Amino acid sequence: MPALEYDTLSLTDAVIGRLAECQDPRFKAVMTSLIKHLHQFARDVDLKAPEWFAAIEFLTACGKACDDKRQEFILLSDTLGLSMLVVALEHARALQGRQGATPPTDATVQGPFYWEGAPDVALGSDIAQGIPGEPALYSGRVTDLEGKPLEGALLDVWSGDGEGVYDMQRADGGMRARARIRTDHEGRYWFWSIRPTFYPVPDDGPVGVMLRKMGRHPNRPGHIHMKVSAPGHHMVTTHLFVKDSPYLDSDAVFGVRDSLVVDFEKCAPGVAMDGTKQDKPYHVAHYDFRLIPEGA
Repeated sequence: MPALEYDTLSLTDAVIGRLAECQDPRFKAVMTSLIKHLHQFARDVDLKAPEWFAAIEFLTACGKACDDKRQEFILLSDTLGLSMLVVALEHARALQGRQGATPPTDATVQGPFYWEGAPDVALGSDIAQGIPGEPALYSGRVTDLEGKPLEGALLDVWSGDGEGVYDMQRADGGMRARARIRTDHEGRYWFWSIRPTFYPVPDDGPVGVMLRKMGRHPNRPGHIHMKVSAPGHHMVTTHLFVKDSPYLDSDAVFGVRDSLVVDFEKCAPGVAMDGTKQDKPYHVAHYDFRLIPEGA
């Protein structure tokens, strides 16, 4: 019979030993590493029982803050930089063996406000009708890494309004500033929305308490979200950031990449490049997406 008394080091080996009959190699490897690092963390900081209980209460509060439109654990992962680290690891795996190739569009965090089921709209549509904000025309192409246009590539787009508020944060619950748009035969896309503004991540819950305790602000620079995909290519989840937005250098979720910062050129009223007449000033943002082929 094995010894039933453990010291601060042998306990870790005992817990890992209980995984001996695990039939899933990847799960076993992940849990082994988790146990090792979690136990070492407790030793490193000499974790006190009241502190650990406070952490349990914090995680419980995060769970209670979640509902069908709010995911506090995604927010926690984002603000601790873990979401962006996972994105970076995924991106690095997709790039293996492609040294010297044209760089693909950088990936970044999805965030807590993605909502499946956005409507499919035609090229040139205004997806932000009825919400506050300065109009903006978005355009560009979707290609592979060799510059070949990808016809029918899908852009799943969403953003907050000109006040930094997302539709799912509003009481009426309707979708706004969301759409699915497909490229034409030359890989081109264009649509109207608003110029995004900076905003705070939801800080009225336990993650907000954590941020204030850390001495951090909750703000994100102005951005629009895109999930861009095409058959035979890796989907990229990314943002386009407004070049002169505050908080580009201190994004609360660490999602900014230099390659994703875009100039939103301000234009006077008149005929826009898509042929539509604009009665008030508007902005133009151009970005070409490059997708990584699968399996090559």
